[in-house]
Amino acid sequence: MSMDANDMPLTQDSSRAANLEVMRGLLRGNPEWLRSDPQLLTELGLRLDAANIVDFGPVALSRVSAAHQRESSARKRLETMARANFAAQTQTHAAVIDVLRADSLADLAERVDQLARLRFGLAFGGLAAEGGETPSGWVTLVEGQTDLILGASVQARLGRLPTAAGLFGSLAPVIESAALARLKMWSPARQGVIAFGSTESDAFTPEMGAELVAFLAKVVERTVERWPRP
Repeated sequence: MSMDANDMPLTQDSSRAANLEVMRGLLRGNPEWLRSDPQLLTELGLRLDAANIVDFGPVALSRVSAAHQRESSARKRLETMARANFAAQTQTHAAVIDVLRADSLADLAERVDQLARLRFGLAFGGLAAEGGETPSGWVTLVEGQTDLILGASVQARLGRLPTAAGLFGSLAPVIESAALARLKMWSPARQGVIAFGSTESDAFTPEMGAELVAFLAKVVERTVERWPRP
């Protein structure tokens, strides 16, 4: 037996659409049903104006206002983040120029400390190298100490790092968080660390990205190649 398209059973969606159309037709033909039901109007967030025309009520307006406030807050957060990112990028570019202007290994260590304090508002910035003669202003590490501080094959670490206390000298008691990156310099390779320290515990956390400190480590690695291995 064949079935004509008009005899096909309605799907749930088509049935719902048909019901909605019936309701619209009933309301158009009997508008007083809606206008004479204050409770329904309130639940729908509508009200009747003085001319007896259904208008947006306080509930609907408050929803629009809340949505606008959320949009405005989100936009302000994005703008704040954009400004912060731009400022950090600008300071990073300036820091790279500072490093590249170093005229000796000792001057390089001094410049890293200055850029940490003056450009990034930190308490400490320094360089350390394992074994052999250590340039003036650098922290001396024993062979293998870089792995003890960072972890074997770990390139960078952020957060509260007790194993790094020796890098900060007399400031160690007040350093609450640090950002460290591995240095690999000269040939044969000599391991080391670039270290930044803050007196604020949330300045550096493990959840943060280490891209900036790792980038500065690469800049330092390239810069030290100007001078022979001590």
